[in-house]
Amino acid sequence: MSKSYRVAILGATGAVGTELLELLASRNFPVAELKLLASEKSAGKTIKFKGEECVIEAVSDRSFENIDIVLASAGGSTSKTWAKVAVDQGAVVIDNSSAFRMNPDVPLVVPEVNPEAAANHKGIIANPNCTTILMTLAVWPLHQVKPVKRIIAATYQSASGAGAKAMEEVKTQTNAILQGQQPVAEVLPYPLAFNLFPHNSPLTDLGYCEEEMKMVNETRKIFANQDIRITATCVRVPVLRAHSEAINLEFDTPFSPDEARAILSNAPGVKLVEDWQQNYFPMPIDASGKDEVLVGRIRQDISHSCSLELWLCGDQIRKGAALNAVQIAELLVEKSWVMGK
Repeated sequence: MSKSYRVAILGATGAVGTELLELLASRNFPVAELKLLASEKSAGKTIKFKGEECVIEAVSDRSFENIDIVLASAGGSTSKTWAKVAVDQGAVVIDNSSAFRMNPDVPLVVPEVNPEAAANHKGIIANPNCTTILMTLAVWPLHQVKPVKRIIAATYQSASGAGAKAMEEVKTQTNAILQGQQPVAEVLPYPLAFNLFPHNSPLTDLGYCEEEMKMVNETRKIFANQDIRITATCVRVPVLRAHSEAINLEFDTPFSPDEARAILSNAPGVKLVEDWQQNYFPMPIDASGKDEVLVGRIRQDISHSCSLELWLCGDQIRKGAALNAVQIAELLVEKSWVMGK
């Protein structure tokens, strides 16, 4: 990383944008110039980066002139509006929204799983959905040894997946309930404090919500395998930060838990957390703020001789979003896959 790059963050004031700034600093990404972009209402505010105050600008047609890399985390409609503008001005856009994930011309990348896909970008690289990233990190190393036939996933998704305002809403609701008041839901459709509900993304004609179908379609694309059978049930739970997932994997032949344990102990981006004596396994409170996806409770499925059960927790804002995006940027820099470089 001897060169340095001009970087723009689109959506700099959100939960993921804040995390992107922290990661660029802590990982010493070679930033020559940093531009913070957000909506008009945030223009003029300042955010610190490496001890210096950076002024937030309202995104405009000229925002991406002379920018090398855009880290976008401002929602699908914003990305659809500005990504092509940025690419036309010579930047590579690493997009955290769902806008381009299933576009056949846009690579969908988890650096520990399919880094080579990033080489084929045409200016835009998509960051997968948070639940997909966390799951693929744990499943891919096993899939490399014995191909997975079927994945059954149940997710327990924190408020952070709906952004910083949702996290604050859960705190407010919690305080209200503890004081004997009715909780008010404005960001999420229902009160989440002391409650849970199926994921609030729109339902499809199949009866699955969009979040569940993201896990199905994105995993197939990342694995470059349309034959894997995948089903998911996504649930929003009253946890502030870090998602959890219960995963059942079916193989053609038995896969011993000990072998899976040995493989995941050495897998990139994964940390094995198991204490069977203490019944201690991954928890959101331990995964929050961590780069690794915590995996544990690996066991034989007693209902199927060729199936394994595992449990994982990962920080949705970090590896589920911002860290994965920064790792893609690091990959582009390392391989000289930045536009015009």
